[in-house]
Amino acid sequence: MPASALPPLSRQFVAHFGEMGSKWGINRTVGQIYALIFISERALNADEIAELLEFSRSNVSMGLKELQAWRLVHLRHQPGDRREYFEAPSDVWEIFRVLAEERRRREIEPTLSMLRSAMLEEPSSDEERHAQQRMREMYDLIDRLMKWFDEVQRLAPETAMQLMGLGATVTKVLGLKDRITGTARKKAP
Repeated sequence: MPASALPPLSRQFVAHFGEMGSKWGINRTVGQIYALIFISERALNADEIAELLEFSRSNVSMGLKELQAWRLVHLRHQPGDRREYFEAPSDVWEIFRVLAEERRRREIEPTLSMLRSAMLEEPSSDEERHAQQRMREMYDLIDRLMKWFDEVQRLAPETAMQLMGLGATVTKVLGLKDRITGTARKKAP
């Protein structure tokens, strides 16, 4: 069953995920493979994925390895079938959590480590002191965001969704607090 056999809505979703993949740091093929697995009602094997997306079997195998490294697909076996089947976690909150953890491990932690090292250096000029201060500000912000994210990660998914739904309400409450206490918040430039 070639890609043209996918229902139009599914084809549109798979194509979009492929295009977005490059913006998210993965290649188009991997994005399309993930999208297909995500929307599939059942676990798919590599041959089915290759046929549906009209990709080579080797491209599908490489894409599946990458998705497994990101922990975005789970390997399943079917009784009486030697092939490997792949499925996405059913809980979208779990998918978000895994993506956030992987991005943190691959991108944020190395940046925090570099910033920590830079802050331990003794600046030798005013220019370096200024640069180090800017790095400290960046470190403090990222560190605070990661601590907040850790707290959100500990919440039950339902509670986290409620918290996200409070966005505008929280902003209003903070604004009211500032007016009551006379504390003016810095406005973004």
